[in-house]
Amino acid sequence: MDVEVPGSPSLPRRMALVVALVLLSPICAEYLIGYDQIIGRPLELLAGLLILAPLYGAVAVLIREAARRTGRGWATIVLLSAAFGLVQAGLIDQSLFNPDFVDEPSWDRDRLPTHIPVLGLSAKYLLGFVAGHVIWSFGAPIAVVEACAPRHAGRPWLGRTGITTMLVLYALGAAIIFREHTRDFMASPAQLGVTAAIAVLLGIAAFVLPRPSAPVSGRVPSPWLVGCGAVLLWGTGQLAPASWTGVALAALALVVAAGCLIRYSGRRGWSHRHVLAAGGAALVVNAALAFVVKPLGETSYPAKYAVNSVLLLGVVLLLTRIDHHLRRFEGTVAPSWRS
Repeated sequence: MDVEVPGSPSLPRRMALVVALVLLSPICAEYLIGYDQIIGRPLELLAGLLILAPLYGAVAVLIREAARRTGRGWATIVLLSAAFGLVQAGLIDQSLFNPDFVDEPSWDRDRLPTHIPVLGLSAKYLLGFVAGHVIWSFGAPIAVVEACAPRHAGRPWLGRTGITTMLVLYALGAAIIFREHTRDFMASPAQLGVTAAIAVLLGIAAFVLPRPSAPVSGRVPSPWLVGCGAVLLWGTGQLAPASWTGVALAALALVVAAGCLIRYSGRRGWSHRHVLAAGGAALVVNAALAFVVKPLGETSYPAKYAVNSVLLLGVVLLLTRIDHHLRRFEGTVAPSWRS
């Protein structure tokens, strides 16, 4: 039975936050960028959440709970997200290794220029899949939903019953996806073993890192500047070409983004509005890029653009509403973004 701890949000409020994260995570991971042919089929999008919400949303909740229950910050969230990203792409759907994962010319067009035969994977896809999970599947949704409850962003939201439920949902979702994608392909034992080992090491590292320290003095850029910089860096990573130069450019953008967040998030002026700006920028980037993304397979383009427009408008309205809410708490609540 879930028990409220003193100072925690009420049970209905916690459940609302959990549900929001469970739904926002798969929407950010799969729907905003609009790469799948079902982007033009709204009813199929809604039905898809029955599988994608457990696969992505339950993990986002578990990652957040693990970090907040142990008094840790965003370094732990990022490392756990990378671990789960490897599990998802390397062990569950095995898109990292399957050369025929998508029956479209674009799959090989993006995969082959940076293919590493000895590893049986593409460097572009390795970086894109793992970074994509860290940023869009888990990190940005957590940042946005936590910004909805700034006073409770650093507190657990679930008890043992809730955590068990999330674990069961994730196991069911992962089993369905694994069964679907391994009917005709299975990665080699070496690929599976190395992927699992690296994921475990990332998980261990997430809890070996020291807990967040007290903030220090120093200048912090405005939330708007953080948001604009994040849009530029996240967009660079998404638009980098399928080449070794593109991989290097995308990696550089991610390193610069991480360096800036580490540098400024430990300073006293860093607020939940900064967290929202960095996380919300990721949502804006993919929702905007969706208009120029050609979906895999056949789709109705009028319906696709209609869905793209609804998602982009929804992102803008959501972020604007949360930012307005945060202004009321500015300077009264300690931020949760710590490196």
